[in-house]
Amino acid sequence: MAKHRSTRRSPARGMHLVGLTAALAAAAGTTAAGLAAAPSTQASAGTSLSAAQAEALTTARVDRRDLASRNMSRFELSLSATQQAAAKAKAAQVAKARAAQLAANATLTQKRAAALAAAKAAAQKKAAAAAKAAAAAKAATAAKAAAAAKAAAAERAEAKERAAAAQRVSLPTTGYRLTARFGQGGSRWASNHTGLDFAAPIGTPVRSVLSGEVVQAEFAGAYGRQVKVRHADGTVTSYGHMSQFTVSVGDRVNAGTQIGSIGMSGNTTGPHVHFEVLLGGSDQINPEPWLRDHGVNP
Repeated sequence: MAKHRSTRRSPARGMHLVGLTAALAAAAGTTAAGLAAAPSTQASAGTSLSAAQAEALTTARVDRRDLASRNMSRFELSLSATQQAAAKAKAAQVAKARAAQLAANATLTQKRAAALAAAKAAAQKKAAAAAKAAAAAKAATAAKAAAAAKAAAAERAEAKERAAAAQRVSLPTTGYRLTARFGQGGSRWASNHTGLDFAAPIGTPVRSVLSGEVVQAEFAGAYGRQVKVRHADGTVTSYGHMSQFTVSVGDRVNAGTQIGSIGMSGNTTGPHVHFEVLLGGSDQINPEPWLRDHGVNP
């Protein structure tokens, strides 16, 4: 009888243990499969949970879900924090790379600007040098042209002066008196006189009557110291009895240029210059009309 009583109590005690185990398993986070096994087993054994045990089991399940939800929230928060940190790190890296690229671009821009400024300065310097050279060349050309014009003007003036001098006529001397004329006869000459005698004190300058070239300057016997000048038309004028020469053969003289001084060299009775005109260099003619034809009156 005692054995039968013991057998009858076993199922109730087992059901109580099963409920307690289920509650503990729910509180400890045991998987649903493990918890479901016991009721299934108990159900198969023909047992059921009390209201308290069912409530405890339900509470345990709710707590387990809340715990799982909290764990998932913690995981998600941790993952979000990790992702945010990674995103910040990547953003910082991108910002750093962008800043480095901007700095490089700025450096390149500065170098380009410096190179452009240097090129511009060099171009301006070259242009200034070219302008200066052009101005100097222009000034040199202008100066050369001015010098050429001045030289040409001087040459023209000189040519004009030479032409005027060639046309000018001067008497053979000054302060004179005529003591003998062309064709005059007398005991003083071997034949008729061949020129004009201009008497003046010794040393009085004797001058060429026209411009020309000195073709003779020597002692010539009865003519004494004699100078002959050939003129542009071939006429030769002769000056004799001089005391000295002031020209040499080959010299160019103008009208009025001193060629010597009055003297008494050669065949003479007093100081004078014997003046002759020889057409073509040899034909003696009367000097008086010739001088008048050239604008002077002896």
